[in-house]
Amino acid sequence: MVLAALLLTSSCKTHHYQVASVSRTRIVIDSRYDAQPDVRAAQFLAPYKQKVDSVMGPVVGHSAKYMTAERPEGLLSNLLSDILVWGAAAYGEKPDFGMYNVGGVRAALPKGPVTYGDVLDVAPFENKIAFGTLKGTEVLELFGQIASTGGEGVSSAVRLVISKDNKLVSATIDGKPVDPDKDYRLTTIDYLLGGADKMEALKKCRNVNAPKEASNNSRFIIMDYFRDMEKQGKVVDANIEGRITVE
Repeated sequence: MVLAALLLTSSCKTHHYQVASVSRTRIVIDSRYDAQPDVRAAQFLAPYKQKVDSVMGPVVGHSAKYMTAERPEGLLSNLLSDILVWGAAAYGEKPDFGMYNVGGVRAALPKGPVTYGDVLDVAPFENKIAFGTLKGTEVLELFGQIASTGGEGVSSAVRLVISKDNKLVSATIDGKPVDPDKDYRLTTIDYLLGGADKMEALKKCRNVNAPKEASNNSRFIIMDYFRDMEKQGKVVDANIEGRITVE
């Protein structure tokens, strides 16, 4: 209370301060500390580590290879877009295509066992699955914006050709050119519906279905997909398929 009063009193006065000097010190934290671990600190952290490991450690499935999100096309960005399409059935949705922004993927997926913690690293945000409808002209606008970034994650139905200067050259869905007059249903994450990451066309989505409950978080849909594949005895895999190519 005394300190608060002093601070309040001094803040009411006018002072003219100048920086007299600046100094800095760098402390390198590396493997040298592993040679002589702090026993007392380790003992203190042990119960917390056990709790964290019990949550993050369970295996949800297996990955066939190390996967990353890349531009114009990446293994993990392909996989995540396909997973959103896969997850649509639980919402009574049948999207024509899906997309997942590369910027929303914050870690690589390891080869072999995939844990809850691995998926949390990949999708750490509170982004939830979402659905919307765009007219063909708006889909082409969206694909043009995807081209402008050099590529984002798109599902297996999509084929985009972009130029070296990041312009859309051509686009097909299910092997057919995008029909400007047709309505297309898409799935993505709710974060993008506001036009984030330069995906301005998504603000034009109609008939939006964007559930708000935490259970609809993209990470849980990813985990559900891995668990489903595990039940079927399948290892999760993805390939570079020419979904987005640069000419």
